[in-house]
Amino acid sequence: MGNVWQLQEAKNKFSNLVDKAHHEGPQVVTKHGKESVVIIAIEDYQKLNKPKSDLISFFNKSPLSGINLDLTRDKSSSRDIEL
Repeated sequence: MGNVWQLQEAKNKFSNLVDKAHHEGPQVVTKHGKESVVIIAIEDYQKLNKPKSDLISFFNKSPLSGINLDLTRDKSSSRDIEL
């Protein structure tokens, strides 16, 4: 059977398909003879979607990280506009 399943077979043997995804790796489901979806274990999915670094590391690696920016807010009143 391998790791390629026709859609009808995948529906009929879904429990077996899930077991194989957990123990043997990704399982491909075809529809009308064309690869349609891949069934993978949640652990594999989480590895794929895990951020490469945290937000603080991202900002520390930024080219702007060493620049001293003036982040103080201008306290003057707003400008007049005509509506």
